[in-house]
Amino acid sequence: MTDYDKAMADRAQRFREAVLPCLDDAYKFAYFLMRDRVSAEDAVQECFLRARRCFDNWRGPAIKPWLLAILRNVCHADLTRHGQHKAAARLSDGAQDGTSILRLLGALPPQLREIIVLRECNHMSYREIAEVTGVSPGAVMSRLAQARAMMSVGRPARDNAMQGQSGPIRQRGCDVS
Repeated sequence: MTDYDKAMADRAQRFREAVLPCLDDAYKFAYFLMRDRVSAEDAVQECFLRARRCFDNWRGPAIKPWLLAILRNVCHADLTRHGQHKAAARLSDGAQDGTSILRLLGALPPQLREIIVLRECNHMSYREIAEVTGVSPGAVMSRLAQARAMMSVGRPARDNAMQGQSGPIRQRGCDVS
């Protein structure tokens, strides 16, 4: 094995170690943006390919915001290329009624949906979300409050009473598997 081959193998290993812990969060984010499992998988794959090509140029304290910013750009480009937000795609496969968390998320405008998914599902800080979305931390807080308010209004009072909730909906984890 030549020195070049060793260097390339080392680079590939460093890349895998850095980005693989972000794979689940990347998929969740792509799924909520693309609103379709296959499209989300394709977007994550394209994101990781782009990140691999640019990995040597990455300089930052955390790789997840950088990676999710690439993913966001991939998703937005795909949505623009194939028609905005694939209206026929259903976010909540097999949901029984219109009050599920997934339906409420799906009803949000894309710029609000991405903020709430990054915060509530991917557990990112306001600063990290600002890095991913390219807006100020203040705008992140404002959009998050707006998204929570819209989700709270969209959820019938009977559901809140049944679950003992009176405030905005907050569900950590956002499992999409």
